[in-house]
Amino acid sequence: MTKKDFAKVLFEKELFVSKAEAERKLDGILTAFEEVLAAGEDINFIGWGKFEVAERAARVGRNPKTGEEIQIEAKKTVKFKPGKTLLEAVK
Repeated sequence: MTKKDFAKVLFEKELFVSKAEAERKLDGILTAFEEVLAAGEDINFIGWGKFEVAERAARVGRNPKTGEEIQIEAKKTVKFKPGKTLLEAVK
């Protein structure tokens, strides 16, 4: 499902007056998510899930084509841990 498709679902649930408004609001929500996570803070929706920033350590990898060892730099990544309510809904 694309972002546009998801905005359409929100519109069909009558959460917004128009599809365009749903897309604009969804863009705003996603931007807020980015800003909070970029600041290093977690986002926790109790029962639904948690988005958190995690550090990945530097490591040695291999080029699958040549077998040559390469150094992979440390970086930050985003992890999602689903909550009980979400897990039960997906079953």
